[in-house]
Amino acid sequence: MIAQEKQRGIAAGNIYLAGFSQGGAVVLHTGLRHKERLGGILALSTYLPLAQTLRSEAEAAARQTPIFMAHGKADPVIPYELGRASADRLQEQGYMLEWHGYAMPHSVCPEEIRDIGNWLNQKMGG
Repeated sequence: MIAQEKQRGIAAGNIYLAGFSQGGAVVLHTGLRHKERLGGILALSTYLPLAQTLRSEAEAAARQTPIFMAHGKADPVIPYELGRASADRLQEQGYMLEWHGYAMPHSVCPEEIRDIGNWLNQKMGG
């Protein structure tokens, strides 16, 4: 999909990947291994898949891709601690990451939507 958007004339820096739960794992895996800096990655209620191979597979440009991660503190599907540990691991490896935790289960809440909007406006210069 990234290649398709680039072929349509969208610069990599204007492409944002977003996913919830398993979709969040997909966008983290893809975005952190992409050869160019993307506009950003939004990973909600998720975890870092294949964390043990990231150091060897990561692209240097991907370290500059901003990441927004958020998770419900009462998530019964993907434990909050797993999401938080994934964010910590990325920050330890030098990724630009903003973390948010919310009083919610495996879902999205109004505060999270507000914070996503603020983050996107900041990244897009709005």
